[in-house]
Amino acid sequence: MATKGNPKDNITLVIVVGLCCFFYLLGAWQRSGFGKGDSIAQEVTKSADCCVLLNLNVESHHGNGVKKTDDLRSEIKVFGPCDDRFVDYTPCHDQMCAMTFPRENMNYRERHCPPENEKFQSYSRPESFPHGADAYIDQLASVIPINNGMVRTALDTGCGVASWGAYLFKKNVTAMSFAPRDSHEAQVQFALERGVPTIIGVLGTIKLPYPFRAFDMANCSRCLIPWCGNSGKYMMEVDRVLRPGGYWVLSGPPINWRANYKSWQRPKDELENEQRNIEETAKLLCWEKNYEKGETAIWRKRVNKSYCQERDSRVTMCKSKNADDVWYKEMEACVTPYPETDNNDDVSGGELKPFPERLNDVTPRITSDSVPGISVELFLEDNKLWQKHVNAYKRVNKIIDSGRYHNIMDMNAGLGSFAAALESPKSWVMNVMPTVSKKDTLGVIF
Repeated sequence: MATKGNPKDNITLVIVVGLCCFFYLLGAWQRSGFGKGDSIAQEVTKSADCCVLLNLNVESHHGNGVKKTDDLRSEIKVFGPCDDRFVDYTPCHDQMCAMTFPRENMNYRERHCPPENEKFQSYSRPESFPHGADAYIDQLASVIPINNGMVRTALDTGCGVASWGAYLFKKNVTAMSFAPRDSHEAQVQFALERGVPTIIGVLGTIKLPYPFRAFDMANCSRCLIPWCGNSGKYMMEVDRVLRPGGYWVLSGPPINWRANYKSWQRPKDELENEQRNIEETAKLLCWEKNYEKGETAIWRKRVNKSYCQERDSRVTMCKSKNADDVWYKEMEACVTPYPETDNNDDVSGGELKPFPERLNDVTPRITSDSVPGISVELFLEDNKLWQKHVNAYKRVNKIIDSGRYHNIMDMNAGLGSFAAALESPKSWVMNVMPTVSKKDTLGVIF
């Protein structure tokens, strides 16, 4: 007796055959030149002004032009392995060259590039957070508004392997960390491999490569920087890059020296003198001490100069009219003046909105016409244009926002609109402004 076929099997067969026919026809349509992909390719080709060269000469590859195998082998250039001394090579940070420069003011730790005709011829310690980096950041957050978006940019001086910056990511705070190039510890390389914004740098004789009023907070956690030396020059440089109302955190020696001088194995008088000098310099800079507990102290920079009437007669004010002009400029023992304000309640230089509203808001530098040639309309147009570009990038490259690309560099950042459009907790952008740029827009980006 014949068995009746299963109706479900027949339906499945019909669906499979139908799909096969559909995709065959779709492929034929795409190859015909009428498909959307081909039309886009044709438009790109037209816009790129591509042309066919009719005078190509291929004789060198055929007939009598063919070279013998032995002749080709004799012309092959063999590149051998690099010398061991280039394993951790960093341009302008050659250790043998560095030893020829004076150690005073950390000069030998700074960048020293060789002359043009000599170029290219020639795991790390953990950071000390006794109760963990999270606990340390929570301690700071009890005084500093880290959790509400008011603090977005931070500077970590002498960062080691940048653990502080790494743990700040979860607070939506971007920390720029720097540390000198060590001959025995590739700490900056390790920090970058962790995905933390870090550069090779040192507080020495040259100004930090950041604009005036760039950071909401600066941190030194056992960074070994001699803050009380050089007439307070290093603290004055931190003051320059710190926004009005910003915070400076010092953790470790000499704070709370009375309880720790034995464990630090340093004389009490020396530590006491260090802390006294730091406190006095902070007062001259018009910083208000907000907190000291254990080995951590926090100062806040005043919001405008109306709180600092007494300091002008006690410190040397910087005479430079452009506090953003810092590239390879020598650090000075002077205080950068506050921008003028209309009344005593205003924030000098303009008040910024909390993050993420700050990201696409027109910055005070632009609304006050502080950047020649950059208008509000131009800023908004640039922002809109880069949002369009980034959306197109994401359609082409589906893994841009997946975390696959974490460390990203914008080689010509302009107004920073690319980084703003790409903003994601899964990546960060190193914005670079070339020194040959006609307009100094780095302050807008920060």
